[in-house]
Amino acid sequence: MSHTLPTDIRLHKKSRTLELVYGDINYELTAEYLRVHSPSAEVRGHGIGNGVLQTGKQLVGIKGVQPAGNYALKIIFDDGHDSGLFTWEYLLDLCQNHDQHWQTYLQKLQDAGASRNDGMIARG
Repeated sequence: MSHTLPTDIRLHKKSRTLELVYGDINYELTAEYLRVHSPSAEVRGHGIGNGVLQTGKQLVGIKGVQPAGNYALKIIFDDGHDSGLFTWEYLLDLCQNHDQHWQTYLQKLQDAGASRNDGMIARG
């Protein structure tokens, strides 16, 4: 199990990213990416096929991170979302399969006629 544990975790509030370091490999995940892939019941639903597509999260940030025992990380988002524990295995999957997960999410948004910003103008 130790191979799924990051050797370092760095929260970059200004760029709204969470950096996970695994030995000599660094991954930077945006707050938006983590928020829309939250393992919470609010996002995944309470059963297979009951997930709720997250929209308008482009500007979300991360207020903080807390360890949850030895198995997970709790991420506290600035939109008030703080449920759902990101296990070390799930975080590593989000890192290693980022492009696939992100493209799937963007396709779901397109299919639903939804957007990442819900009509708000994103500022640099």
